[in-house]
Amino acid sequence: MGDKRVRIGLVVVVVLVIGVGLWFWLTRGRESTDDAQIDSHVTQVAARVGGTITQVAVDDNQLVQAGALLVQLDPRDYQVAVQKAKAELADAEAAATAAESNVPIISTSTSSNVTTARGGVTQATSGVAAAEQEVAAAQARLVTSQARLREAEANSAKSTKDVERLRGLLAKDEVSQQQFDSTNATAEVQRAAVDSARSQVAEAQAGIATAQSKLAQARAAEQQANAELQTAQTGPQVVAMTKAQASAAAARAQTARATLAQAELNLEYTTVKSPIRGIVSKKGINVGQVIQAGQPLLAIVDVDNVWVTANFKETQLTDMRAGQRATIDVDAFGSHDYKGKVDSIAGATGARFSLLPPENATGNYVKVVQRVPVKILLDPGQDPDHLLRPGMSVTPTVYTR
Repeated sequence: MGDKRVRIGLVVVVVLVIGVGLWFWLTRGRESTDDAQIDSHVTQVAARVGGTITQVAVDDNQLVQAGALLVQLDPRDYQVAVQKAKAELADAEAAATAAESNVPIISTSTSSNVTTARGGVTQATSGVAAAEQEVAAAQARLVTSQARLREAEANSAKSTKDVERLRGLLAKDEVSQQQFDSTNATAEVQRAAVDSARSQVAEAQAGIATAQSKLAQARAAEQQANAELQTAQTGPQVVAMTKAQASAAAARAQTARATLAQAELNLEYTTVKSPIRGIVSKKGINVGQVIQAGQPLLAIVDVDNVWVTANFKETQLTDMRAGQRATIDVDAFGSHDYKGKVDSIAGATGARFSLLPPENATGNYVKVVQRVPVKILLDPGQDPDHLLRPGMSVTPTVYTR
């Protein structure tokens, strides 16, 4: 009886040893954890403009396609803004066109004015030179007339003296009457010559006054022509100013275009559409509600692209590499294992990204095994019915060998 019990005990021990060895053999090269969840992209949809909600086109947990209408805001205020922006753009473009058309006109006019003004200056300078020559000629005529007057006066005085001298001789019958009459006639001619010379002097003086008046007028015309030339020579500054005004008008038109584009975008933003295909969640809005720009409206959960975030212990990462195959046991669907591959290993432990990272320099250090997030992607076609939801608990097993 004792021997039988010993044999049974030995058999049990052998079975246990075989079982433990078989368990170690089966679990060799595998790493698993129950600290894992399904993850996906959750897109928070917010309003880009404020307004009153006139339509909510979706319900909670509804599957929507990318581009589907989610929320409609009252667009009337933004339509008015678009019309105003269009009117301001039309006015700015008209002003820019007018300013641009002035540039060649001002440039041509300025060039013509400069040419004309230079011609006027040349003509006025020639007029001044001619007037100066005329004054000089008049002065020369005056000098000549004065010389002739002095000559005539001298001849007249001599003739008068001859007449007086012959008059006494005539009384004594020392000269003939004919000789006296001839001398007297000569004296009359000389007196007439004096009057003529005086007239010529007066005429020459009047000619000088006239020439000087013409010279003054010519110099005034020359000054006016120079002033007009200086005014015309400011044309480049006028052209530059005109071009600057045209550039400013073009800039205002560009600003008006940008304002119109922004107004059209704001009008477009009154229609809120789904950015991705997914399931509507966290809908907290209703028709008639007034919202502000940036206010969250709802969330869209992407169920087409899900993955597993598994928090393995740091001691389990010794042989774990990207590309290794894995199986995922989902708690909600225990009878089905999903297949996948390790995509990547996080750059730091989960504790390092917490709100209050652990501080190990206090002197009260206690070693705690850290967990590192590992991203596991499902193989294509593993979830055709999109049953997996972010946050579900799973147990992944990674085959490291």
